[in-house]
Amino acid sequence: MTEHFSHVVRGSGPGLLLAHGAGGSVAANFGPILDDLARTHTVVGRDYPVGGRPSLDGLADALVTTAVSAGVERFAILGYSLGTAVAVRAATRHPERVTGLLLTAGFAHPTNQMRLAVDVWRELLELGDKELLAKYVTFAAVGGQFLNALSPGELGDTLAGLVVPDGTAELVDLVASVDTRPELGRITVPTLVIGTRQDVLVPIGVQRELADGIRGAEYVEIASGHSMQAEARDEWLARIRDFLDR
Repeated sequence: MTEHFSHVVRGSGPGLLLAHGAGGSVAANFGPILDDLARTHTVVGRDYPVGGRPSLDGLADALVTTAVSAGVERFAILGYSLGTAVAVRAATRHPERVTGLLLTAGFAHPTNQMRLAVDVWRELLELGDKELLAKYVTFAAVGGQFLNALSPGELGDTLAGLVVPDGTAELVDLVASVDTRPELGRITVPTLVIGTRQDVLVPIGVQRELADGIRGAEYVEIASGHSMQAEARDEWLARIRDFLDR
């Protein structure tokens, strides 16, 4: 059964704050590894607030407030996709709170290729054709090796299982305007950037540029598309675990 929650505090130990992607949620993006992370950390997650026009500042502040309200004063941040930009902004706005960054499938600014992908995504959301949207999102988010290995039934289940959280359209708009490049040089906490090598939505070159912009950042790659939660769950978790353990 799929979990659905807008706010979660789980486990005990050092703090770990979760920052999800534009078309996802805490449950969708981190659910497969949440219990494992909670065995050693106090994991705090919050779905982004819905309504109005979101900003990186607003999302970063909301996540930090959620952690502090839960009694977690200092924490590492695990960001995914748009959540990597949120994590970077949180680290520069609240440096006294953030102890480390783990950035997966991330970017500091969208390229023209990404902007075109986001434009199509936004237009499909407005069109309201759920089946067509599911086909596009699956094509863009799932790595070719994993996608081509699915049986017809599995592919059908994947398409039918698409969930569009409230506020997705506004978050997709935010992706197109992200630019954290000026602040990357101000990141001083230990940072691990995990690249998704077969990513169509956020090309691997963009992810490498993110790592290059942060002084001293570690960089590793896993063989998956943007949806590494399903494609390479164990390898993703192992990379996160290794960093947190150190």
